[in-house]
Amino acid sequence: MGKFLRAIVAMIAAFGLVAWIAVSTRSGQDILLPRLINAALQSQPDVPFDGLRVFMCGTSSPLPSADRAQACVAVFAGSSLYLVDAGEGSSETFNLHNESTLNLKAVLLTHFHSDHISGIPDFNLNSWVTGRKEPLVLIGPAGVERIAMGFNEAFAMDRSYRVAHHGEAMLPPALGELDFREIAVNESWTDGELTITAYPVDHGPVSPAVGYRFDYRGRAVVVSGDSNVVDSLVTAAKGADLLLHDALSLTLIQTMESALATVGRDRQSKIMHDIQNYHAHASTLGDAASKAGVKLLAAYHLVPPPRNTLMKNVFVRELAEGTVMTTDGMVFELPAGSDAINVHEP
Repeated sequence: MGKFLRAIVAMIAAFGLVAWIAVSTRSGQDILLPRLINAALQSQPDVPFDGLRVFMCGTSSPLPSADRAQACVAVFAGSSLYLVDAGEGSSETFNLHNESTLNLKAVLLTHFHSDHISGIPDFNLNSWVTGRKEPLVLIGPAGVERIAMGFNEAFAMDRSYRVAHHGEAMLPPALGELDFREIAVNESWTDGELTITAYPVDHGPVSPAVGYRFDYRGRAVVVSGDSNVVDSLVTAAKGADLLLHDALSLTLIQTMESALATVGRDRQSKIMHDIQNYHAHASTLGDAASKAGVKLLAAYHLVPPPRNTLMKNVFVRELAEGTVMTTDGMVFELPAGSDAINVHEP
């Protein structure tokens, strides 16, 4: 071994020894820990993004996934933050990526399946503790009042414990309770320069069910919720920059249906059969996006969530070329005054 190569090996060994001492000894830990925590806290952006910024809090469906939370899309418009749905695990994904709930204004609910609402209490608690200035509002179609009031009752004792522990000055009790606002299908409303529109989708037998369009400073994002491809989607997505649509791989689901029946798991097999007609088949999304003139199509709420490379490749082959298969933590940035769509992997 040459002198130069020996020197490199020695240097690597020395660095390894220093790193081991730093993380394995009390003195090293006491030096490193404050620096790591400070670095993590300083990683949150102080200046709002100038445009629409979309963070994928959850890209899975009710079928289990080790690395995906259930459905949740965070849309930042300037200094305002809105969530479209909030399934299980989505709050954890949001927080682990150092996103802030301070400016969270509302959770827009597409419908009331459990995988779209079960994460609401965690977002409510986290934003309350962060210092949200107004009650968190659940916005959705008829039935949203029952969701808000049900969670308020279920977590009433939890809120009382936290107020007793930290005091009303820090945790005003009224800000810990969810508020609600029922909207009509095709209703639009504004928040400064942001316009949000609810449009009808097809997720029968679930009714009502809606998707949402966000228009802000010349940029537009559409989120489907759960739906088959329908004309109302094409209409709502006209000229949008980004369309996020739920997607079902018929190949994967039908294969799972058959396999479950073969091993005698008839109940699960029937469920795999039943879900095939109320989620958009991945192969149908490209044509809808093309008709709407969408600049970028991205698939989320993946049914089933791919567990390995083989499943992912089968899913991808059903999607139109250029479609983005989202992952938890993925970010889409749509700067105002631009046609750019910047996609950042987690």
